[in-house]
Amino acid sequence: MVKTTSKGPETTVADVLIAELAAWGVNLFFGIPGASSLPLVDAVRRNQDVRYIVVRHEQTAAMAASAYNKFTGKVAACLTIAGPGATNLATGLYDAKEDHASVLSLNGQVKMQYSGPGGIQEIDQDAFFRPITVFNSTVADPMTAVKLLTRALRYAIIARGVAQLSVPNDIQAAPLKAAYCERETCLPSTCVAPTDEAVRAVVEAIDGAHRPVIVAGFGALHAAGAVLDLATKIQAPIVTTLRGKGILPDDNEWVAGVHGELGTPHALMLVLKSDLVIACGMSFSDHTGIPPGKRAVQIDIDPLQLGKHPLAVGVYGDCALALPRIAGQVRAREDPDTRQWLAEKKREWLDRLDQEADPEATPIRPPYVMKVLSDLLPEDAIISIDVGDNQWWFGRNFRMKRQRFAMSGYLGTMGFGLPGAIAAKLAYPDATVVCIVGDGGFSMVMGDLVTTIKYDLPIVVVVLSNRELAMIREEQREEHYPPFGIDLTNPDFAAYAEACGGAGIRVTRPQDLPGAVREALKMNTSVVIDVETDPERFPQKKK
Repeated sequence: MVKTTSKGPETTVADVLIAELAAWGVNLFFGIPGASSLPLVDAVRRNQDVRYIVVRHEQTAAMAASAYNKFTGKVAACLTIAGPGATNLATGLYDAKEDHASVLSLNGQVKMQYSGPGGIQEIDQDAFFRPITVFNSTVADPMTAVKLLTRALRYAIIARGVAQLSVPNDIQAAPLKAAYCERETCLPSTCVAPTDEAVRAVVEAIDGAHRPVIVAGFGALHAAGAVLDLATKIQAPIVTTLRGKGILPDDNEWVAGVHGELGTPHALMLVLKSDLVIACGMSFSDHTGIPPGKRAVQIDIDPLQLGKHPLAVGVYGDCALALPRIAGQVRAREDPDTRQWLAEKKREWLDRLDQEADPEATPIRPPYVMKVLSDLLPEDAIISIDVGDNQWWFGRNFRMKRQRFAMSGYLGTMGFGLPGAIAAKLAYPDATVVCIVGDGGFSMVMGDLVTTIKYDLPIVVVVLSNRELAMIREEQREEHYPPFGIDLTNPDFAAYAEACGGAGIRVTRPQDLPGAVREALKMNTSVVIDVETDPERFPQKKK
């Protein structure tokens, strides 16, 4: 709040903090207001350069902030109250932590005179946030507020993680003149160039390989052109991680598809037969499944990721800077046999996907849902996917063109899809934004569908509704347990969307799905397409 004195308006700590964030380009806040954050919230209200998106649960706020950074590389902030508001952020902030997304969590705290046992909504927020954050502090003196804020923002950007700053209510409201504040400098980004020695070592390894293959992850998405240039020069197929899916269109002649359980068989074969894996911005997770003995070079901006897999060469650097230098020095080669083999295998795989996409089966088969979406979604659509069987089918069967997508990677938390779509629409208001989600994940956060209506953020939500936690069913089957605890009692999601002020379309017949998607894409409101789907992965054919 701005206090009025006999000398005129007086700026407060809250005013200065919000103005500082706006000056550094942090202009989007997600959260829920409350007593311990009221001065900060009011400072947001009065600042024309920032926007506050009030959600229905703080988990949505944190997941949306995480997704915003994944989509844009920019920092968004969570702004919540002390105690339960702060604790409700945990899952979304852990998603940011695990996926190295830069997020600022700005939290209210009880007045300093109430610090200690017995304060209402008071918890030890420094202790609570410590395992999640790269920076974590509480403002105890108004004169340190700006310095701590700029430090927090710098840590979030440079260390690529969550920075948390708690500000007691009375300190938020304390008078403060910005001109007399001590600051630190926030770097908007960092680029790490590889050493000449590292580049020469990679070039030597590639030139000595007979069957190299490039594996591109999320960390190489901004270097798609450089990845393709290297692949073309050394005639090496490009395999991706799930999070790297879409780095180039699936129909590019060098793209072999996703590696891992849900990947293409030819991607697996290429990696197994290769004598060198060129790992670009990927971290050798268990889901990607690179064989542990496979000879590899790795390029990564995070030095702690280097060496998780035994390496021939490790390169600390940004893929966008390292790959052009490597491509400029490696030996060019021609390998028409590999190109022809890959083209044939891709045709076989697409034929298989077409066969799986049965346009007559009821309940509707998920491969058919993905084929319809692949055919009808705009080439530049932004897609947010949830965790569960919907994610499995998307990774395996959706055919990327120039779309971009985000997901919860290492944490793998259900409930990410809708908050991710909200963040995407805020980041790219003119783009078609689509959320692909299961009924389990959607029902966790469906309260925030009204947030899309309130702020005029039209999105298309495709719910694969099978009345089961289908991924858990599959995990139980693999571990030889009977199905248990996985059945869901669902509302009519289409009717719910209409009750929220949006539109709803319920689809039970496969022949109705293309028309439903076309209709939804034309609407200027949020639309839920409630698709009755088959929970079985691959049903046994009837004899």
